[in-house]
Amino acid sequence: MTMRRIPAEALEAMARATLKALGSNDDEADAVAAHLVGANLAGHDSHGVGMLPDYVRLVRDGLAVPNQELAVLADLPGLVHCDAKRGLGQRMARDALHLGAARAREAGACVVALKNSSHVGRIGHYVEALAAEGFASVHFVNVADHRALQAPYACGDARLGTNPFAAGLPAEGAPVVLDMATSAIAYGKARVARNRGDAVPEGALIDAAGRPTRDPVPLVDLQEGAIRAFGGHKGSGLAIVCELLGAALTGGLTLQPDHPRQGGIVNSMLSVVIRAAALGDPAALGHEAAAVRSWIKASPPAAGFDEVLVPGEPEARVRAERRRDGVPLDPKSLADILDAARDAGADGESLRALTES
Repeated sequence: MTMRRIPAEALEAMARATLKALGSNDDEADAVAAHLVGANLAGHDSHGVGMLPDYVRLVRDGLAVPNQELAVLADLPGLVHCDAKRGLGQRMARDALHLGAARAREAGACVVALKNSSHVGRIGHYVEALAAEGFASVHFVNVADHRALQAPYACGDARLGTNPFAAGLPAEGAPVVLDMATSAIAYGKARVARNRGDAVPEGALIDAAGRPTRDPVPLVDLQEGAIRAFGGHKGSGLAIVCELLGAALTGGLTLQPDHPRQGGIVNSMLSVVIRAAALGDPAALGHEAAAVRSWIKASPPAAGFDEVLVPGEPEARVRAERRRDGVPLDPKSLADILDAARDAGADGESLRALTES
């Protein structure tokens, strides 16, 4: 399949124009657009501008609210509790974590409980931003308000969302950033595979009868089957913990059937933000983290591998390549994005810059 290489600047201009047409103010449009394109640049197209068709639908259906005010329910030295009230998630999460970081500067650490946000995007983005300010962080996230997608260990159908987990800390050279769905793949990666005509990795999906399949079309187009939990019972256990810490503890929506599903994408997230300097010399931490990374990378690769990579390294490499060469988009994804932008009423100049790039 022929892929178009689109400059990141053109994608961001299109995304910004689409969000402003939906009603976002400049700050929100800038934040969400930069976040989406940042996901593409990091190689996570599942969380990039391909989400815009969903965002347009959510806003039009009243399931996501532009320019929402973040409600601070509790503001304590070591804990902040916020209700996003379906606000656009990239700005809601940014603002909640900014408040948590301010409290962690004073207290050394802060728990940030964020509930009822529209899609918060790529969680690794927040880990990277916090690490750049000298914070380590851990994040437990659930996904609710729509059909279940993940089949926990031994389950023959879906019972949970893809429920991301992320963590990281500053290190010499670059932060260490772990960001992953607790499902074998993110749902967006199944969507990208469908659009490209690709199969998904072996063991990632089950069909409507609970049998293994590599075909993403039934999951994406027919709403059949499920994504397996990663890592058997261990990954499944982490997914359940993300559901309970991310949503039950914060007062957000879980996927159990007492909560009606309206077809939105609602994230709740529990984050722990730690000021690294409160625990010792930040330079010593950075050196130690880099030394551990180097020690692991020095291992001779196992059979079938060319190199040992550590968390955050694949994203850094893809980011450099895509900044240089542009973001690859398959024809269907590009057409869907442009259709959504036009439907939202994005200005023609931003679309011309995209289609002519």
